[in-house]
Amino acid sequence: MQEPANRNTPIADELLIDDDTPPAALSSQRARTALLLLGLVLVGLNLRPALSSMAPVLGMVSRDMGLTPALAGLLTTLPVACLGIFGPLAPHLARRLGSEKTIALVLVVLAIGTVLRTQLGMAGLYAGSALAGAAIGVIGVLLPGIVKRDFASRAGLMTGVYTMALCAGAAMAAGFTVPLAELLDHSWRPALAIWAMPAALALAVWWPQIHTRHAAAQGHWQVRGILRDPLAWQVTLFMGLQSSLAYIVFGWLPSILMDRGLTAMQGGLMLSWSTMVQVPASLLVPILAHRCRDQRPPIVATLSMVIIGLLGMLYAPTDSLLLWAALLGFGQGGLFSTALSLLAHRSPDQHVAAHLSGMAQGIGYMLASLGPFAIGIIRGHSHAAWPLALLFCLIAAAAFTVGMLAGRKRLVGVRATQM
Repeated sequence: MQEPANRNTPIADELLIDDDTPPAALSSQRARTALLLLGLVLVGLNLRPALSSMAPVLGMVSRDMGLTPALAGLLTTLPVACLGIFGPLAPHLARRLGSEKTIALVLVVLAIGTVLRTQLGMAGLYAGSALAGAAIGVIGVLLPGIVKRDFASRAGLMTGVYTMALCAGAAMAAGFTVPLAELLDHSWRPALAIWAMPAALALAVWWPQIHTRHAAAQGHWQVRGILRDPLAWQVTLFMGLQSSLAYIVFGWLPSILMDRGLTAMQGGLMLSWSTMVQVPASLLVPILAHRCRDQRPPIVATLSMVIIGLLGMLYAPTDSLLLWAALLGFGQGGLFSTALSLLAHRSPDQHVAAHLSGMAQGIGYMLASLGPFAIGIIRGHSHAAWPLALLFCLIAAAAFTVGMLAGRKRLVGVRATQM
């Protein structure tokens, strides 16, 4: 059996079979690995624009479509719920088609859903949002397994790399959607539809991966008992609770800031700025966390930043919001990257990682979807800040409790068996 890659081995060498590989084959292998890295980055770039692009224009959409606050809440909740509903299907699709082909297929679905939500009125708006959420849910479940398989000794770093891409995509969509709407005849429809283009680009770069064969992927692998494992549930609840805070920000931060006197453009740019700060945090925090005995210290640090930043966005003077948005973004980038890294750190192999990922991102995102929906209900009755602050604190307290359990250095008590 091949030995794990040395910690000092360059990432581009990590898929090499042995040290005696001929130079021509070595060069080809490195090229394929570089293409895989680029594909992972571009796929990661597409995992948030369909979500973060809606928030800055939610007011325009609500006015044009006649949405009540509850229906607007449902619009921000539906794609997140679909992350949870369809995410668990990812391992089954991967077994039938392979992870690479599955990702290619759902990139097509993502592009279709992104465009559909701007067509066919209310039906297209909600159906397209659901399709986009379903596609993102499947991809999000599969990526940790690919990282565990192809970059096992650098799982934390590679998780940070594609999380960084994810945050960059979210920031671009949050920051550019309103300016695009103003350029495109003050219409939100083409400004939202344009975010199908990055999915098409990612598909083009990812396409060569569908011809890749992996020895470890051949045959059928079975993982039983993960739903009865306490640690798996701790990871799942932590993923869901921290994601609930994240999707509240993605779905509602611009609207909350508009209540404080900011314009739609300013609210979108503030969300973009906060999300952009997640980019360095998503890469830096896993590197720093690697020096810790387990993941509890980064969980405490980043969750504290998130709750302080959220309260600052609610109560701090508006001329200081850039500072609080940066603190919020750094905390959320590090917290999400830490949560994703738990899927690899708590799994003994790629097959268990895929099932743990499906459980954590399936059940977890169903839980997370309740946060944005609760905000819609609250805003339907009151635009006061204190109910939002109370909700944020309750979610953060629950996330801290399960995070202290999920962050311990141990593995889930299930193993994959080949059939």
